[in-house]
Amino acid sequence: MSKLDEMIAELCPDGVPYKPLGELGYFYGGLSGKSKDDFTNGNAKLITYMNVYSNLAIDTEISDMVKIGENEKQNTVEYGDILFTGSSETPDECGISSVLTKETNEKLYLNSFCFGFRLIDKDLLLPDFSKYLFRSEEIRKQIKRTASGVTRFNVSKKKMEQVVIPLPPLPVQQEIVRILDNFTELTAELTAELTARRKQYEYYRDLLLTFGDEVEWKTLGEIGKLIRGSGLLKSDFVEEGFPCIHYGQIHTYYGTSATETISFVSVDKSKKLKKAKKGDVLIAGVSENVEDVCKPLAWLGGDICISGDMFAFRHNQNTKYITYLLQTTDFSRYKEKFAHGAKVTRLRQDKLLAYKIPVPPLEEQERIVAILDRFDALCNDLTSGIPAEIEARQKQYEYYRDKLLSFKEVTA
Repeated sequence: MSKLDEMIAELCPDGVPYKPLGELGYFYGGLSGKSKDDFTNGNAKLITYMNVYSNLAIDTEISDMVKIGENEKQNTVEYGDILFTGSSETPDECGISSVLTKETNEKLYLNSFCFGFRLIDKDLLLPDFSKYLFRSEEIRKQIKRTASGVTRFNVSKKKMEQVVIPLPPLPVQQEIVRILDNFTELTAELTAELTARRKQYEYYRDLLLTFGDEVEWKTLGEIGKLIRGSGLLKSDFVEEGFPCIHYGQIHTYYGTSATETISFVSVDKSKKLKKAKKGDVLIAGVSENVEDVCKPLAWLGGDICISGDMFAFRHNQNTKYITYLLQTTDFSRYKEKFAHGAKVTRLRQDKLLAYKIPVPPLEEQERIVAILDRFDALCNDLTSGIPAEIEARQKQYEYYRDKLLSFKEVTA
């Protein structure tokens, strides 16, 4: 019998109570009444949508700022609060949670597209336990059922009050946190190693793609054209049909290149949508941050439908060569200079087409691509190396998380 089994047998042999959130605390909204100007030269720290979406525990090393007036009434986030994303284009991505697990004296404000939950009795749940509990499969199932919509889905706070959670004794919570922290720590070590490998890769990529006057330089507009997508929504996806890519998937699912899509639309719908062709570079037009705006994907398959807020760049050069150039530090600096936006960031089409790139002979482009492909596979291939090990660890962690967070309910 494990230590956890012994604790459960001693402290809650008959099960644990389950309570709806509405009985345990209250929900509050993010920022309200803000304009774009309030997100420039801010004086207070802002917890962004992506901070909530991407982290089990809120990253408190915050650089995003918002302007808050001296007597302005806005909700602030407190230690132990559970934060949720409020909307998305699919129910599966609604209500993603993160928890403020560190105490801070600074006031923290929440993005307007998110909302928070605060326990009346903060001793009921350890913040580090909450960060795992609200991402568990069972709780996620309940949260997804609170979302409704057609083209965009929104979480109902009223329905969220009916989400039922277990309340095991604190020592049991502490032991579960210890076990799951060990899983996440092992994954974090692998991720750190992968990060170091990627930095090395980025250095050699930038070096290989550095040229002087020995080659011709042209703007993107001189070697090709942008085709803007339109009309495709995630809600249009079907299990089988005509292949398609939504701009958000470039950020979340695809690497440097692809030949097949993970999504499809009906054949009838596809006839009304803009399409990319083999050899196009697909470019995500918007992002939450400058770093990810204009993220490229070399498309090497057949015709596909593309969504709004993305482009197909049709050109006369090596597709992967162009894609690698749009991943370089030089292009990142260019984006930092010209990209704009408060809640989302964009780079105007004319600025994108004005970006100058070195254009060596196609044979040299192919040589560079062959070298970078090998580096890229070592760092990003999900079928081998560190990325594959991280994915395996993640699946193992999710299995044990859901198993550990399943409790027998105490009967009255």
